[in-house]
Amino acid sequence: MTTRWGLRKPTEADIRQGGFSTPWDAPMVPPFPFRFRNAEILTLYWRTDPEALTFLLPPPLQPTGDVACVHIYRMTDTDWLGPYHEANVMVGARLGDREGAYSPYLALSSDVGVAHGREVHGQPKKLASPSLEFRDDLVVGRIERNGIDVLTGTLPYKQQAVTPDALKPFFDFATNLNLKAVDHIDGRPAIRQITSRRLSEVTVHEAWAGPCTVELRPNAQLPVFRLPVMEPLQGFLWRADFTLVPGEIIHDYLTEAA
Repeated sequence: MTTRWGLRKPTEADIRQGGFSTPWDAPMVPPFPFRFRNAEILTLYWRTDPEALTFLLPPPLQPTGDVACVHIYRMTDTDWLGPYHEANVMVGARLGDREGAYSPYLALSSDVGVAHGREVHGQPKKLASPSLEFRDDLVVGRIERNGIDVLTGTLPYKQQAVTPDALKPFFDFATNLNLKAVDHIDGRPAIRQITSRRLSEVTVHEAWAGPCTVELRPNAQLPVFRLPVMEPLQGFLWRADFTLVPGEIIHDYLTEAA
């Protein structure tokens, strides 16, 4: 029987194809591409300890400065995932002549998002409770895990309109670099890569800038505090649509070792 409950049983060829996910009758990881619509994003930059930043970068990545940022997203309408919140901590990095932003920490409220980020991109995603709120004339972004607000950031509400090209004053965060590590069932390394992906079909509907605050609290399981705030710099509140598309492998540790 190849069809039941409105489903077609996969063949071995189906299982070998890209985009296949388990459980096969209720797949968890979405295939590319998938679209994010009307996402609200709070982006906060701060100057951090350059030695700490360098320490967190896996070799052979190199830093491009001493600035860190966090994006706290209210994803209002996403294919497969539905509404959820996400937070991405990033630092400027490069590999040779390729520049982008490396993510040492990501936190989100969606189990689908955690699985997709880890299984496909190699993003170090963990379940948490990020939030984005508007409290009168203040925008407040938080990342909570284990009952601890590991990051709290604020920005004045929509005081200075800016163009989309103002959103990336320190590094190009649209290109995301990640360390992907997956083992075989017998413990041998299966994947050790630096991956790169860039958001596609980005439409920024509005963007606002202002002075920001960033407060960090220690948490051993989400240690954003390891990028201490030396000086809060600038924040942005923006709303956008974008599409997540396939990326590429830019460094393969196992191939290089061989």
